[in-house]
Amino acid sequence: MARQGSRSADPAPSLRIGEVARRTGLPVKTIRYYCDEGLLQPKDRSAGGYRLFDEENLAELAIIRALRAMDVSIPELARILDVRRSGVCNCSVLKDSVAAKMTSIDQRISELMTMKDELARLLGSWQDCGGSKLQR
Repeated sequence: MARQGSRSADPAPSLRIGEVARRTGLPVKTIRYYCDEGLLQPKDRSAGGYRLFDEENLAELAIIRALRAMDVSIPELARILDVRRSGVCNCSVLKDSVAAKMTSIDQRISELMTMKDELARLLGSWQDCGGSKLQR
């Protein structure tokens, strides 16, 4: 049962971390990590001290999960979520973050293509020894 406070009047059910994990498919340990890093803020604590979450937390976890899949850093995620929580439209923040990630991906693709070309040159110049030891 939730402690009495300003949030106890919320009609939304209070979900314990195990239920949140079941609904989102995220491990409990990951959800705790997101809380510890300040990305996710439980709505309340139970009388026993358990973190309690609501539907808004589930929505935030969906955002966190999607952005982490794009390899958005924890500090960048925190910035995006802070803007979102402030009630300010964060389209430009998210757009800037996605654009920066695209630039990073383009750079990595370029690096990988260079590496692939080097490997192709190495493979093209390979001389098969036929399994015998090299004579010195």
